[in-house]
Amino acid sequence: MYRFFADPANIGERDIFIEGKDYNHIRNVLRMKAGDTVSISDGESGKEYRCHIEGFPEEKVHLKLDFIKEAELELPVKVTLFQGLPKSGKMDYIIEKCTELGVVRIVPVRTERSVTVLTGEKAEKKTLHWQGKAEAAAKQSRRTLIPEICTPLSFKEAVEECGDYDCKMIPYELSKDFNKTRELLSNIPSGSKVAVFIGPEGGFSEGEITELVEITGSARNCATFL
Repeated sequence: MYRFFADPANIGERDIFIEGKDYNHIRNVLRMKAGDTVSISDGESGKEYRCHIEGFPEEKVHLKLDFIKEAELELPVKVTLFQGLPKSGKMDYIIEKCTELGVVRIVPVRTERSVTVLTGEKAEKKTLHWQGKAEAAAKQSRRTLIPEICTPLSFKEAVEECGDYDCKMIPYELSKDFNKTRELLSNIPSGSKVAVFIGPEGGFSEGEITELVEITGSARNCATFL
């Protein structure tokens, strides 16, 4: 069964409407017709709306709701990836795979060792492109939520933003205590907000690791910071 996302404003008690590129895809590419069934998500609530196609009025797909399924397809914790900007088009692949894995938010981060520099209008255009990649991957992997792709932040801004997260983690190649990481991962309560920091190709600098430690108050040699 095909999965599509609908604007929450277009989801009524019994009637749901799909517009834009998905209208063209459903009618002209997939050549679906009245009576065919589809699965709809609003991209926010986690609900799955099972519907059938009623018709195609005014370049819209008119769907009739059959039933609502409380889907349990999302992770029990809300994971945000703070990703150091990588080279070239690698971010597309990262967003695709992390969407498939279940993250709810991806924040590109400008780090000391990031080769790619994105600011201003260029950053905004790239963010829109990445958001499209996340939506496509969410459809393909049958997720009920579309991850939010944020405009790139500086490392300092990213660290400040994750202050209210329940758990903050950073895989660090010089760590000597990975047992603590394993223990923490197995004991994260359901519903927790989890921040995961991943560096660019050259990793995080010593100064950036020190800054994370100072803010979180953790031991220098831990792979996980609370």
